[in-house]
Amino acid sequence: MANFPFLLIEFLDELVFGVTDAAWPFIQTELALNYTQIGVLLTAPGIVSTIIEPFLGVLGDVWKRRLLILGGGVCFVLALLLTSASVSFLLLLFAFCLFYPASGAFVSLSQATLMDADPARHDQNMARWTFAGSLGVVLGPLLLIGLVALGFGWRGVFLALAFLAGIVLLFAWRRIPRDPAGLPKFPSFAGLFDGFRAALSALRNREVLRWLILLEFSDLMLDVLLGFLALYFHDVAGLTESQAAAAVLVWLTVGLLGDLLLIPLLEKVDGLRYLRWSVLLELVLFPAFLLVPQVWLKLVLVGLLGFFNSGWYAILQGRLYSALPGKSASVMTLGTLTGLIGGLLPLGIGLAADSFGLQVAIWLLLAGPIALLIGLPRRPPSINH
Repeated sequence: MANFPFLLIEFLDELVFGVTDAAWPFIQTELALNYTQIGVLLTAPGIVSTIIEPFLGVLGDVWKRRLLILGGGVCFVLALLLTSASVSFLLLLFAFCLFYPASGAFVSLSQATLMDADPARHDQNMARWTFAGSLGVVLGPLLLIGLVALGFGWRGVFLALAFLAGIVLLFAWRRIPRDPAGLPKFPSFAGLFDGFRAALSALRNREVLRWLILLEFSDLMLDVLLGFLALYFHDVAGLTESQAAAAVLVWLTVGLLGDLLLIPLLEKVDGLRYLRWSVLLELVLFPAFLLVPQVWLKLVLVGLLGFFNSGWYAILQGRLYSALPGKSASVMTLGTLTGLIGGLLPLGIGLAADSFGLQVAIWLLLAGPIALLIGLPRRPPSINH
């Protein structure tokens, strides 16, 4: 029960992102946005977040983490209110640029605190965290559809999300552990510098580098594949837009089931052993998915792909936390830095698709499970908590 506030925060965050991804047609129509403006809305907030989040991660280790989490929660609620009230591209851009780093403080530092609660159960607690997020992602579009059908409109949905976020923030205010006594009222430059130096020095640790690199490669079969999945079913498999969206829902729903079943599984099976077997299965299932001509069989295989990559992020992220005992918030800083490089992977897939076609370029995603097969340790490393 002590971990529930953090899981609730992750559920809320992914619920918002699930709603946002589904709401783009409504937002585009009402605000008369062109594709360039949508591209800016999808890119600029991430750049702002990349600049701010490394500082938040370091401060989370050397200063008042509870204050940062709750302050991020306040900005999270405010960003949702501004999104609901946006009547122009610029106001919506400002709301998104506030939301992304607010999510970093509210959500990522909550994850770090959850990991600190029981250092011996990183895999298990990350599995619970991942399931909470997956549930939010799946319910987001359903919430949007339901409330729009009731006449709320997309603005009303974001207003409802702001109200829900306010309730979660009040709950977290009462439940999140207090900061240690004796911390300075304001963070010092020297403390911030020392925190950055300690975080960057962790990159000399081979285990830390291993998990950071594998996390980026694993994303090829997670978010990157998800990003191209509807396009693949539409442009390559020949489905309509609605049918392609339904294929994505198959992936998300079966993946949610996998995330749920992973929670009891990790109580009985070592996470790395499960991860190695699931990687081998993905190496068989993904080529089969691309090669079979029947659409119905592709749908079956994409469901199996979503099921068996469940736990990749949870276990890899949990092992990263285990490799950095006492520096959980610095994981946020290091993840942001390596994410700058990992963020180029979808661009590479897109460039290859423009040159050779998506049906050829999508084979490059096999680099993800191949990297995991090579990079995963044959036996668990010894960790000193």
